[in-house]
Amino acid sequence: MTQTSENVTWLTQEAYNQLRAELEYLSGPARTEIAAKIAAAREEGDLRENGGYHAAKEEQGKQELRVRQLTQLLENAKVGEAPTAEGVVAPGTVVTIAFDGDEDDTETFLLASREYASDAISTYSPQSPLGSGVNGKKVGEFAEYELPNGRTASVKVLAAKPYSA
Repeated sequence: MTQTSENVTWLTQEAYNQLRAELEYLSGPARTEIAAKIAAAREEGDLRENGGYHAAKEEQGKQELRVRQLTQLLENAKVGEAPTAEGVVAPGTVVTIAFDGDEDDTETFLLASREYASDAISTYSPQSPLGSGVNGKKVGEFAEYELPNGRTASVKVLAAKPYSA
């Protein structure tokens, strides 16, 4: 899992390898594929009215942005171990909280970088207000964090266990 602090991103070896493989694919075979798409679209004629060409160029731009993001992320990465202890909130843990002491109003989320965001579970960054508030807390402890409107909210940590895919 990851935790970004200033310029350092903490990754497990597995996450580092996964992101490195994605970067290698995007920097090699994917660049060749998009170049071929652009060349094929260019041969179709007038580029001003060529939807395939414009779509391919847009795809190329998105791909190059992702290459830059991954390059920067991996340059600043430190490889470490995923958390193994239950009961303490840390990047890489699945956390269940109760809002303002109402144990019926709960939320469960993964505390990790957005690189881990998925549809299966909500993901909060360790740098988000809620993420930084609960980070380091033990089960049973309360955490306060600032809401976007400037007010403060309080949550109780109900559970914290290492994430497993």
